[in-house]
Amino acid sequence: MDCSCTRLLQFIGVCLMVFAGSIIGVAQNIPNDAPVLISNDGSTRAYAVDAAYWSGDLSAVKPLKLIKPGRSVVFFVTNINGLLEDEGANAFRSYAEGSQHGYVWTVEAFEPVKAMPWVYALQVKLNPNIESVGDVLVRITWRGMTTNRVRLGVGDIGGGPKDDDGVVPTPMPWAGPSNQSEVVYPLNDVKRFMQQASFGPTPQLEEFIRRRGINVWLNEQFNLALPTIASGQSCDPTTGICTLLPNQYPNLPLQPANISDACTGDCRRNNYSQYPMQRWFFTDALYGQSQLRRRVAWALLQILVTSGVDVQQPSWMLHYQRLLDRNAFGNYRTLLKEVTLSPAMGNYLDMMLSTRTNPNENFSREINQLFAVGLFEMNLDGTLKLDGNNQPIPTYTQATIDNFTKVFTGWELCNTAGPNCPNLVAGSPNYIDAMRIFNVNRHDITAKTLYNYPGAPSPTIAAGLTGDVELEMALDNIYNHPNVAPFVSKNLIQHLVTSDPSPAYVQRIATVFNASRTDANQMRYVIASILLDPEARGAFKNDPRYGLLREPVLLTTNALRQFGVRSFTNTGACDLATPSTCSDGVVNDFSIIMGQNVYLSPTVFNYYPPDYIVPNTNPLVYGPEFAILTTATAFQRANFVNQFTMQTGYSNTTGANTNRPFGTSVNLTELQNVSTADTTGGQLMDLLNSKLMYGTMSAQMRSTILTAVTAVPPTSSTNHLLRGRTALYLVLTSSQYQIQK
Repeated sequence: MDCSCTRLLQFIGVCLMVFAGSIIGVAQNIPNDAPVLISNDGSTRAYAVDAAYWSGDLSAVKPLKLIKPGRSVVFFVTNINGLLEDEGANAFRSYAEGSQHGYVWTVEAFEPVKAMPWVYALQVKLNPNIESVGDVLVRITWRGMTTNRVRLGVGDIGGGPKDDDGVVPTPMPWAGPSNQSEVVYPLNDVKRFMQQASFGPTPQLEEFIRRRGINVWLNEQFNLALPTIASGQSCDPTTGICTLLPNQYPNLPLQPANISDACTGDCRRNNYSQYPMQRWFFTDALYGQSQLRRRVAWALLQILVTSGVDVQQPSWMLHYQRLLDRNAFGNYRTLLKEVTLSPAMGNYLDMMLSTRTNPNENFSREINQLFAVGLFEMNLDGTLKLDGNNQPIPTYTQATIDNFTKVFTGWELCNTAGPNCPNLVAGSPNYIDAMRIFNVNRHDITAKTLYNYPGAPSPTIAAGLTGDVELEMALDNIYNHPNVAPFVSKNLIQHLVTSDPSPAYVQRIATVFNASRTDANQMRYVIASILLDPEARGAFKNDPRYGLLREPVLLTTNALRQFGVRSFTNTGACDLATPSTCSDGVVNDFSIIMGQNVYLSPTVFNYYPPDYIVPNTNPLVYGPEFAILTTATAFQRANFVNQFTMQTGYSNTTGANTNRPFGTSVNLTELQNVSTADTTGGQLMDLLNSKLMYGTMSAQMRSTILTAVTAVPPTSSTNHLLRGRTALYLVLTSSQYQIQK
């Protein structure tokens, strides 16, 4: 098998291009339920009219041959099935490719054509700076699907890129369809759902959802009890071996802040590093029942960031994780309060150091910028509001931050024995109970001015109030800011479904967020709406810009869960009743070298910013995870896959080194058996296409990998296993797999 550097860089390069939409030819692989952009009879030239002459009736206009620069043009789209009542222009996007540049055109209006309700008019505004460039190829996207591309002259006719391979005319359907039955989504959408809502599909999870349905699984997940803390200490202080089980929090006692000279080796690793929490995280992600809660909490940990860079003990991080878990399906206002008073957050963003005489603005800035409101005013659909100079409008000033900083002064660790601090341990900082104000002189009681948006609660705070009262007023003022619903909704969509959601998708989720503002189960409704939205669900998503690059943690867990992850020496299945048969969860080493160290985010801005733009994309493409895709991490992605496919896994360590007590491997017997049964390699490719890519593997990718597979002679069981390993390696390192659609 060719594992050369050149081959790897080709794969990663294509990964960038596929996501960025540079390979537009794939748009011609149109699924049956994708929208269709209408062309003239016998031509691929767009059936379009100048918006100035459009009155809603096709019989009153004739299609134009070209549109003048700076004008608005009306295109016509059909096969729009299952349109929601409030779905309009912001559910669609328009892209054009010229001979030199790509363009994003603003969709201004969307309406059904008079007397032809099966056809919709889509009004698009050309870029104000576009000149006469001749022919461009135009496509429209909706719900992660893209239309065919049609040709339009801008200022002139001719030139431009060539038509896509296999393109055919899509003439106006003057007669309506005889019957428009409801779309029934096939099994591949179930597989997509599992990747969005869990840490990866397993045969057991797939069987449950196929038999009982997505909604039943969601309800079960929402109602699963929170894990309990293990009854015994998880890491043996004598042997150093940690026993960490899924569905159960590790028992990590609070330790003194200062590390004693006697605490070295395993003692320091288990009590003053994130090692036991990282092991627990991956063990629970690989085997735990509460997949949805774990996945949502992982997203929240990347939005409401604390980091072991400053949060010294794993026990401190454990209780921050528990906070996120119990609020993952609760109310975001409640979550904000618990985060604000969390000792881990108080340490990380210095709120526990902030006093009347020595205020620290770190927390007040980040709760506004990163946790709730954002830097610029938004519309409900997440798009930016602009001022008279077409510039974004800041949400706050330095004075605003200064006033919030005064509110967040005076809190300290719960350090007084009694019922207010039930988890206080003598000699150890209390990172379990919420922070409190004990010395009222540490809190700033002067008057304060906060956000003053329409209907804002507590835009001002009078002098002389207690810190607890002011805290509630300030959190209400932040939480009810109009930005919070689209800001939080878009962030969660980006982590679970797609990095560049349509404004309509954001607006639908933000509407749910607002409608349940005072509901204790607010986040349950928001998460369900994100996962059940039409832009998340569907048979195929063929828009090249749709989806997300699998972040290192999800690449790791998805690959391992699909193939019976187990301990290194186990030749059978993992049995959770016998932990030594299962992976020990020590796989964070791979995630680290791919750019994501669990519980050790490099900054409060997470591993990558939510507004990161994929380099060299035109038009610009949002792809947060690409911020940590470098030449080095690209190689490490392939090395991770190689370790578990071409090699035998991640070996256990013995003797004095107990870092990997059981190791990790996967079970490739199924691939070996399929290869043995069919020496052509076709069934092996079918299996991997279904199992890993839910039927989306391109014909070119299949042909290329099949050539590599059949180059291995089918002469022995060892060679059949090698065939399986080869196919799996090439699929998992391919751009088409690394981009989760």
